[in-house]
Amino acid sequence: MTDNKEKRIILQKKMIMYGGKKRMKGDLIYGAKDGLPIALGYVAVSFSFGMAASTAGVPVWVSVALSALNMTSAGQFSALTLLCTAASLAEIAAATIVVNIRYLLMSLVLSQKIETMTLPKRMAVAFGVTDEIFTVASTKPNRVGFLYMMGLIGVPYIGWAAGTFLGAEAGNLLGTAVSSALGICLYAMFVAIVLPEAREQKSVAAAALTAVALACIFRWWSVFSALSEGWAVIIASIAGACAAAALFPRKD
Repeated sequence: MTDNKEKRIILQKKMIMYGGKKRMKGDLIYGAKDGLPIALGYVAVSFSFGMAASTAGVPVWVSVALSALNMTSAGQFSALTLLCTAASLAEIAAATIVVNIRYLLMSLVLSQKIETMTLPKRMAVAFGVTDEIFTVASTKPNRVGFLYMMGLIGVPYIGWAAGTFLGAEAGNLLGTAVSSALGICLYAMFVAIVLPEAREQKSVAAAALTAVALACIFRWWSVFSALSEGWAVIIASIAGACAAAALFPRKD
């Protein structure tokens, strides 16, 4: 009887072990499948970034490094603009923090959704939090694990870097004239992102209009001629957010 009981215990442990491995592998594949549509969208956006960087004279490897180390479209485009205008490191760092501060709130919400994991794993997940990845992960009915998040983040990460490389190479091949002409796609992309949200939410419209108005004042009013472009972006972004919060506060 004792031998049979021990055999059953060993068999149960093996079933749990193999089932766990299968689940872990499945979680990684499941996350990669969820990340594939995001990756396809990221290729198009990062392609524009690669072309913009190529037009600005940034080497291909630097463009890819920017995408590999800073997976955020708004942050990268603002950093590229500041780099090309010889802004100080302090300005670049401050502007990047202001532009990407929303990811702090997303990470706080997502921390309630993920399973318990070690600090290095949490840091790896935090690096890959973007708007789309946050949306997919936070809408899952159950808690998500580390391997699922790695699949969800890994595929878009590859798409982001690959799109940047292709865009930078295309910019070099097409030449300055064609690349500059295609640069209008970048502004069209941002308009396409902001305009629908501004129509639906007055707070977004208030933030955008305030930021644009201040940016124009800083650009063309001689009183602010000494203000660098980096600090102008930072001040306009913060003022726009404050205006939206003051005019349209959330009741809840």
